[in-house]
Amino acid sequence: MSLPSLRPTGRRWAPLAITAGLAVGATVVLRHVNPYAGNSPLPGCPLYALTGLYCPGCGSTRCLHSLVHFDLPGAMAMNPLLVISLPFLLLMLLHMAGWRPRALDPLMRVLAAPMFWLVVLVGYAVLRNLPWMPFVLLSPITR
Repeated sequence: MSLPSLRPTGRRWAPLAITAGLAVGATVVLRHVNPYAGNSPLPGCPLYALTGLYCPGCGSTRCLHSLVHFDLPGAMAMNPLLVISLPFLLLMLLHMAGWRPRALDPLMRVLAAPMFWLVVLVGYAVLRNLPWMPFVLLSPITR
Protein backbone atom coordinates (compact mmCIF):
# COMPACT_ATOMS: atom_id res chain seq x y z
CA MET A 1 0.00 0.00 0.00
CA SER A 2 1.53 3.27 -1.06
CA LEU A 3 0.64 6.78 -0.05
CA PRO A 4 -0.83 9.04 -2.70
CA SER A 5 1.67 11.49 -4.10
CA LEU A 6 1.13 15.20 -3.91
CA ARG A 7 0.13 16.93 -7.09
CA PRO A 8 2.74 19.37 -8.44
CA THR A 9 0.74 22.36 -7.19
CA GLY A 10 0.57 20.82 -3.72
CA ARG A 11 4.33 20.39 -3.66
CA ARG A 12 4.80 24.03 -4.56
CA TRP A 13 2.64 25.18 -1.65
CA ALA A 14 4.13 22.70 0.85
CA PRO A 15 7.00 24.97 2.02
CA LEU A 16 4.56 27.82 2.61
CA ALA A 17 2.16 25.55 4.52
CA ILE A 18 4.98 24.10 6.64
CA THR A 19 6.34 27.57 7.38
CA ALA A 20 2.85 28.80 8.32
CA GLY A 21 2.44 25.84 10.68
CA LEU A 22 5.82 26.51 12.29
CA ALA A 23 4.98 30.21 12.61
CA VAL A 24 1.70 29.40 14.39
CA GLY A 25 3.53 27.03 16.75
CA ALA A 26 6.25 29.59 17.47
CA THR A 27 3.62 32.26 18.07
CA VAL A 28 1.83 30.08 20.63
CA VAL A 29 5.11 29.32 22.42
CA LEU A 30 6.29 32.93 22.39
CA ARG A 31 2.92 34.19 23.68
CA HIS A 32 3.36 32.00 26.78
CA VAL A 33 7.13 31.77 27.34
CA ASN A 34 9.16 34.87 28.14
CA PRO A 35 12.73 34.65 26.77
CA TYR A 36 13.68 37.69 28.90
CA ALA A 37 13.10 35.71 32.10
CA GLY A 38 16.18 34.27 33.78
CA ASN A 39 14.66 30.79 34.00
CA SER A 40 13.44 30.71 30.39
CA PRO A 41 13.50 27.24 28.79
CA LEU A 42 14.34 28.80 25.42
CA PRO A 43 18.01 28.41 24.48
CA GLY A 44 20.44 31.28 24.11
CA CYS A 45 22.95 31.71 21.32
CA PRO A 46 25.73 29.10 21.49
CA LEU A 47 28.15 31.31 19.51
CA TYR A 48 27.67 34.16 21.96
CA ALA A 49 28.08 31.78 24.91
CA LEU A 50 31.37 30.47 23.50
CA THR A 51 32.91 33.62 22.04
CA GLY A 52 31.06 36.66 23.36
CA LEU A 53 30.40 37.73 19.74
CA TYR A 54 26.95 38.40 18.34
CA CYS A 55 25.93 36.28 15.35
CA PRO A 56 23.33 37.53 12.81
CA GLY A 57 20.67 35.58 14.70
CA CYS A 58 21.48 36.80 18.21
CA GLY A 59 18.37 38.27 19.79
CA SER A 60 16.02 36.55 17.31
CA THR A 61 13.99 34.76 19.97
CA ARG A 62 13.51 37.97 21.94
CA CYS A 63 12.80 39.83 18.69
CA LEU A 64 10.06 37.38 17.71
CA HIS A 65 8.68 37.48 21.27
CA SER A 66 8.42 41.25 20.98
CA LEU A 67 6.74 41.00 17.57
CA VAL A 68 4.21 38.49 18.88
CA HIS A 69 3.39 41.00 21.65
CA PHE A 70 3.16 43.88 19.12
CA ASP A 71 6.26 45.63 20.49
CA LEU A 72 7.98 46.83 17.31
CA PRO A 73 10.55 49.06 19.08
CA GLY A 74 11.49 46.12 21.33
CA ALA A 75 11.83 43.85 18.31
CA MET A 76 14.02 46.37 16.49
CA ALA A 77 16.22 46.67 19.58
CA MET A 78 16.84 42.90 19.57
CA ASN A 79 17.43 42.11 15.89
CA PRO A 80 16.61 44.81 13.33
CA LEU A 81 17.74 42.66 10.40
CA LEU A 82 15.16 39.99 11.26
CA VAL A 83 12.35 42.55 11.49
CA ILE A 84 13.32 44.08 8.16
CA SER A 85 13.83 40.75 6.40
CA LEU A 86 10.58 39.01 7.47
CA PRO A 87 8.46 40.58 4.67
CA PHE A 88 11.13 39.64 2.12
CA LEU A 89 11.22 36.06 3.42
CA LEU A 90 7.44 35.89 3.02
CA LEU A 91 7.76 37.19 -0.55
CA MET A 92 10.35 34.49 -1.27
CA LEU A 93 8.02 31.78 0.07
CA LEU A 94 5.12 33.08 -2.02
CA HIS A 95 7.38 33.22 -5.08
CA MET A 96 8.43 29.63 -4.48
CA ALA A 97 4.75 28.66 -4.27
CA GLY A 98 4.07 30.16 -7.68
CA TRP A 99 2.90 33.70 -6.94
CA ARG A 100 5.05 35.73 -9.33
CA PRO A 101 3.93 39.27 -10.14
CA ARG A 102 6.09 40.73 -12.90
CA ALA A 103 6.65 43.93 -10.93
CA LEU A 104 8.58 41.93 -8.31
CA ASP A 105 10.88 40.10 -10.76
CA PRO A 106 13.90 42.40 -10.25
CA LEU A 107 13.55 42.18 -6.47
CA MET A 108 13.16 38.40 -6.57
CA ARG A 109 16.33 38.04 -8.66
CA VAL A 110 18.26 39.84 -5.91
CA LEU A 111 16.58 37.95 -3.06
CA ALA A 112 17.14 34.58 -4.74
CA ALA A 113 20.91 35.14 -5.01
CA PRO A 114 22.77 33.27 -2.24
CA MET A 115 25.68 35.74 -2.50
CA PHE A 116 23.32 38.58 -1.52
CA TRP A 117 22.36 36.81 1.71
CA LEU A 118 25.95 35.82 2.42
CA VAL A 119 27.11 39.44 2.15
CA VAL A 120 24.16 40.74 4.21
CA LEU A 121 24.54 38.18 7.01
CA VAL A 122 28.33 38.34 7.28
CA GLY A 123 28.31 42.13 7.02
CA TYR A 124 25.60 42.38 9.68
CA ALA A 125 27.54 40.03 11.99
CA VAL A 126 30.66 42.16 11.64
CA LEU A 127 28.87 45.50 12.05
CA ARG A 128 26.88 44.48 15.12
CA ASN A 129 30.09 43.55 16.95
CA LEU A 130 31.82 46.90 16.39
CA PRO A 131 32.03 48.87 19.65
CA TRP A 132 31.31 52.33 18.16
CA MET A 133 28.17 54.34 17.53
CA PRO A 134 25.98 53.75 15.56
CA PHE A 135 27.00 50.07 15.28
CA VAL A 136 26.34 49.35 18.97
CA LEU A 137 22.65 49.94 18.16
CA LEU A 138 22.72 46.72 16.09
CA SER A 139 23.64 44.54 19.08
CA PRO A 140 20.79 43.02 21.09
CA ILE A 141 20.00 45.06 24.17
CA THR A 142 19.67 43.03 27.32
CA ARG A 143 16.75 44.08 29.50
